Amino acid sequence: MQLDLDHLRGWIGREDQNSEMLTQASVDRFEATFDRTSRYGTAALPLLFHFCLSQPMVPTAELGADGHPARGGFLPPVPLPRRMWAGGAIDFHSPLRIGEIVTRRSVVEDVAVKRGRTGTLCFVTVRHAIESDGRLVLTERQDIVYRDAVSPPTPDRKAVEKAPVGESSVQVDVTAAFLFRYSALTFNSHRIHYDAPYSHEEEHYPGLVVHGPLQATMLCQHAADWCGAAPKRFRFRSLAPVFGPGMFTVNASSDGNTMKLWTARNDGSVGMEATAEW
Repeated sequence: MQLDLDHLRGWIGREDQNSEMLTQASVDRFEATFDRTSRYGTAALPLLFHFCLSQPMVPTAELGADGHPARGGFLPPVPLPRRMWAGGAIDFHSPLRIGEIVTRRSVVEDVAVKRGRTGTLCFVTVRHAIESDGRLVLTERQDIVYRDAVSPPTPDRKAVEKAPVGESSVQVDVTAAFLFRYSALTFNSHRIHYDAPYSHEEEHYPGLVVHGPLQATMLCQHAADWCGAAPKRFRFRSLAPVFGPGMFTVNASSDGNTMKLWTARNDGSVGMEATAEW
């Protein structure tokens, strides 16, 4: 598909802002979803919890058939039908605190078009600044990729390149309920995460798609658990979708002041790779 890149790049510089009060109840729902409790004292809330805060509240009537908000608001109206979170980079500055007003300030930073193995790809880069009562908490780069629809895939008979097992490795059981709860926490209505018939029949995935931010959250949490302290920087990139319900592993290996992390899919290949720095 030929894209009008000049038109789409007209969205560069477009801004959006949303705010909400951070409550104990919202933290409790997050931790119940992940079956964990905070490990770093009352001042340190769950890492990447900001994915659940100050999200745009689009009316149901303004959602597309895939559950995403209709194109052409804050994000450019990319005509490619498939949209996914490709990766991101986060720098932590100060902690979130319960009772404060959390504000997400967002700006479209770049729009680029590339040709990939499956066709045309359009990458949209968004920059976020998260503030709590006016104090900068973190800055984030978010990479979104749009791509062509794909026909039902033919069986791939090539040998899968196996991911290594990390120095620290944890197995995760991803249930449909877990994916649904995380969609609710993040106000994400993309149907590939909770509607199995849609995911299989319309987007030709073999199962429900595990959210990129959910994988990133588990990797970042694992890094902090293993190191005993929250990182200052965290980078992640999706290489292949992880599907559920089913099992995948969260892995980490140390490399000096940097920790390498990755998720391994149930076929043994890497789903997402990440680095954490202290």
